[in-house]
Amino acid sequence: MSNLNISGLKKSFNGAAVLHGIDLTVKSGTLLALLGPSGSGKTTLLRVLCGFEEADAGTVEIDGRRVVGPGVHMPSEQRRIGYVPQEGALFPHLSVADNIVFGLPRTLRRARHRVAELLELVGLPASYAERAPQQLSGGQQQRVALARALAPSPTLVMLDEPFSSLDAALRIETRQAVADALAAAGATAVLVTHDQSEALSLGHEVAVLWRGKLIQTATPEALYRRPVSRELASFVGEAVLLPGVATRDAVDCQLGTLKLAAPANAGPVDVMVRPEQIRILPAGAAAATQANGVASLHAATVREVAFFGQDASIGLMLDAAPGIAIRARVPGYLSPQVGDKVSVAVDGEVTAYPRA
Repeated sequence: MSNLNISGLKKSFNGAAVLHGIDLTVKSGTLLALLGPSGSGKTTLLRVLCGFEEADAGTVEIDGRRVVGPGVHMPSEQRRIGYVPQEGALFPHLSVADNIVFGLPRTLRRARHRVAELLELVGLPASYAERAPQQLSGGQQQRVALARALAPSPTLVMLDEPFSSLDAALRIETRQAVADALAAAGATAVLVTHDQSEALSLGHEVAVLWRGKLIQTATPEALYRRPVSRELASFVGEAVLLPGVATRDAVDCQLGTLKLAAPANAGPVDVMVRPEQIRILPAGAAAATQANGVASLHAATVREVAFFGQDASIGLMLDAAPGIAIRARVPGYLSPQVGDKVSVAVDGEVTAYPRA
């Protein structure tokens, strides 16, 4: 597969800018998750890369071959890009095998070139080749759509929110099967999604598009632990934001003196803590835990419990600061009850943002 290099890419519709000078590099064999809220420009970027829309400015190179640039707009069919749409878009009057080979030259279509191999690659039995698409589940149809995209041995694979129409259990199973198939094929791929958990679990790297601008590209762990802005912190998972004062490597706030993941300029900041970093302990355990020097503990009262089975989201009010509410996430079996008096402490490093 190939490298993808995007430089200064711009696109407007009716005078309204949608993409503001996008710069992005995707290395060969990488699955990049392109994450952003609705209206951020994700689909427009994908359509420009596929050749469905013409860029206003900037360049796109695939494995060193320029497909977008000043005076250059290579037609979609010449870019060798595999495309997997949201709904799979299989042809209902064709068998699974005929769907897979649809984009191949006539001689290869007649020979049903690589059908059994591609079905195995996406985790489906070879016997499914003769089935009609409507005889498959939604997840199986998406796997066939991926097999069709991989059949011509494309330079890149583009996936446009391919799991959004599937129910929760099927979504998890299907996206893992698709990720495994892309890895087995050594594919370079761009997955467009607005689902944070999907981006973090599947992407080797995650690029966040926000109001038409690429604001951060990082590994999933770095993006989640050190988002570049408080708005992004709240978009990528849940975030507890508290006022504090930074002293380079640490910050003082209502949850004590916390270590910073990255040095900050001294002065007023907003502190970002992830809910799962907040430990909840019985109120009576405070003295013993403090004596062991494990953490700085603070008395709190449970105000709300949202139980999800495997875990629970706990709304807390700090007793020493009644106006400050925080939210913790704990394993479901450790969920306290509304009204419980507890102690809370913070595990790990936190991130701080200068206060405007």
